[in-house]
Amino acid sequence: VTTLTRNQLNDIFLARTNRFPDGQQAIPVDQVEDSSVRNEFYSSFIGKSPAQLKAHWSKIIFTGRGQPPREASNNNEVKQFLANNPNGIGYLDKSAVDGSVKTVTIIP
Repeated sequence: VTTLTRNQLNDIFLARTNRFPDGQQAIPVDQVEDSSVRNEFYSSFIGKSPAQLKAHWSKIIFTGRGQPPREASNNNEVKQFLANNPNGIGYLDKSAVDGSVKTVTIIP
């Protein structure tokens, strides 16, 4: 996967789907709650504040419709997860992006 729409990204990170558009399994990974990278990702790409995100997951978990993505402690743990999971998708601080990860373009 080299591109995703904003809606496809939302669906993956909010547990509305567990598949990429090509049908392959999508395994999202989050950074820890209250990290600046996580807050920026969710506000910029998903359109949710930390409080809205918490409310979303409370509802999804309570109704048994899903679980939040696993969490990584920092950029290096996200990169390690992605290296070990070809179907993984995560986000990093821009300064942490290197040749060990593939970037995905998000289109409107």
